Amino acid sequence: MALQLQKPLAFIDLETTGTNLGTDRVVEIAIVKINKDFSRQVKRKLINPEMPIPPAASEIHGITDEVVKDAPAFRQVANELKQFLDNCDLGGYNSNRFDIPLLVEEFLRSGLEFDMNNRKLLDVQRIFHLMEQRTLSAAYKFYCNKNLDGAHSAEADAQATWEVLEAQLIRYPQLGDNIDSIVKFTGEDQVVDFARRFVLSNGVEVFNFGKHKGKPVVDVLKAEPQYYDWMMKGDFPLHTKQKLTEIFNRTFLRKG
Repeated sequence: MALQLQKPLAFIDLETTGTNLGTDRVVEIAIVKINKDFSRQVKRKLINPEMPIPPAASEIHGITDEVVKDAPAFRQVANELKQFLDNCDLGGYNSNRFDIPLLVEEFLRSGLEFDMNNRKLLDVQRIFHLMEQRTLSAAYKFYCNKNLDGAHSAEADAQATWEVLEAQLIRYPQLGDNIDSIVKFTGEDQVVDFARRFVLSNGVEVFNFGKHKGKPVVDVLKAEPQYYDWMMKGDFPLHTKQKLTEIFNRTFLRKG
């Protein structure tokens, strides 16, 4: 089944200093952009994280402090990346839980607003885990009958992810042929913030953690205004705080 694209679909893969959305940084980014006519554009950059790269991370992706010592910091390439991703839906492998949230954090740290409105987020890992329960290398072998040479090279991983999606569309016709139907199938359309502290329930934002899990965010903020301050001062990702502030402002600072 051929995929129908209403806008370009950009597959993103990051190599990083670690997995903490609040504190870790990007050391390499690769984007494989599939245009509406299915032509491809590739952008790859090494990034100086401006912090030491832990040896455990370097063992995975092979990028050391020496490799990135002359590379630009993220803030120096942020606007270029933002423009490259303009008007794109976003895809990747485990991207909704890691790559895209961390990328948004980097944009926010750089002082750039990376608008997520009207973007669909397509996580190929979600489809794979719903259907087969494997890793990216196994997915590539299973769906494409190829070995993933250069695993943990950002460009190789991003390219392989696109090929896996192409094969999934053929294998699973229930996915449909457009980004909306695929995202709905995976259930990712109900996520409010990338850290999944808030989700949608019947169209209403509710807490997805802690003592207020399942309660509407607006109701909690009205009953316990101090809970907003607690979260804003806490060790939550910037994107979570951004979404909380949007809900707060919408609730308490309405015009008229």
